[in-house]
Amino acid sequence: MKFAFFGSSLVSAYWNGAATYYRGIIRAMQERGHEITFYEPDAYDRQKNRDMDDPEWARIKVYAATEAEMYKALEDARHADVIIKTSGVGVFDELLEKEVLKFKLQNKYVIFWDVDAPATLDRVNDASGDYFQELIPQYDLILTYGGGDPVVNAYRKLGAKNCFPIYNALDPSTHHPVVREERFDADLAFLGNRLPDREKRVEDFFLTPAAQMPECRFILGGNGWHDKPMSANINYIGHVFTRDHNALNCSPKAVLNISRDSMAKYGFSPATRVFEAAGAGACIITDYWIGIETFFEPGKEILVARSGDEVKEILAGLSKEQAEAIGQAALKKVLAEHTYTHRAAELDRILRNQFVLATAVV
Repeated sequence: MKFAFFGSSLVSAYWNGAATYYRGIIRAMQERGHEITFYEPDAYDRQKNRDMDDPEWARIKVYAATEAEMYKALEDARHADVIIKTSGVGVFDELLEKEVLKFKLQNKYVIFWDVDAPATLDRVNDASGDYFQELIPQYDLILTYGGGDPVVNAYRKLGAKNCFPIYNALDPSTHHPVVREERFDADLAFLGNRLPDREKRVEDFFLTPAAQMPECRFILGGNGWHDKPMSANINYIGHVFTRDHNALNCSPKAVLNISRDSMAKYGFSPATRVFEAAGAGACIITDYWIGIETFFEPGKEILVARSGDEVKEILAGLSKEQAEAIGQAALKKVLAEHTYTHRAAELDRILRNQFVLATAVV
């Protein structure tokens, strides 16, 4: 089938945490015989901070961040069988979410792919008369970045015809073990952009433990933390290009995952970096969220902390040998069960079933 994706960016991970998710699933879809065109706006300096050239496995259409150019992109997308609007494009999201539904009049299949479903659902449920509430039942299908039954049930309660999570995963061709690099040597590293619904949890699970463990070395990566007060044993390295992700995951004794508030509340929402870090053989310490055991076995394949004090306790008692064993167990698990090849096969099954159902209804 031919797919048209409207998303934030496929070629730049700059202020765009979904980039590697898009890359993994779209590349795996192309390997299954699908043709994909990805439409992305020239916004937020992403094109100036590309970390990849246009790939062979997707056509990239960059359009100026104007309403007129957005409509030209929509016109170009008429060639596709399936039109997908992802959340968080960043430019004309509301307009795009309404306009793509017009493709249904042309017998196209229209999907909303929510890469931040907990935040979307909180917004819709908390704001009376949110525009998106009346759009949800009009989409042929809702796909989500994660969230499990809590997100599926919430979307169905809002009138979604159907909703399925397509979880983050690993692309072994891009994220894999590499030689450790001295510049990323540390006891614990955390990579994540500074966002309002994550900042307090970063303070609790990373900044405070670092301040209380002056004998340990910490690395903080991601945009926006430059003016955040932090202890002297934290090396803030700013934006980390994807070419450096493997070394950043391999080199420290452990890496930390910290969920955003809404993702932790709904659960079943492992961040992309969890699978990428596991793919590099990293020992992962994660904050607690419901559903962790669906993906990794706590204590054997991942370490779980419910507070900053528990982060300190885990790190203080973690030997290099234990960290390496946990990292290797996580690597084995993701290769066996959590690659984008697995996710693309699941997506194909969903789409086949949904197309059959849609045809039967017609």
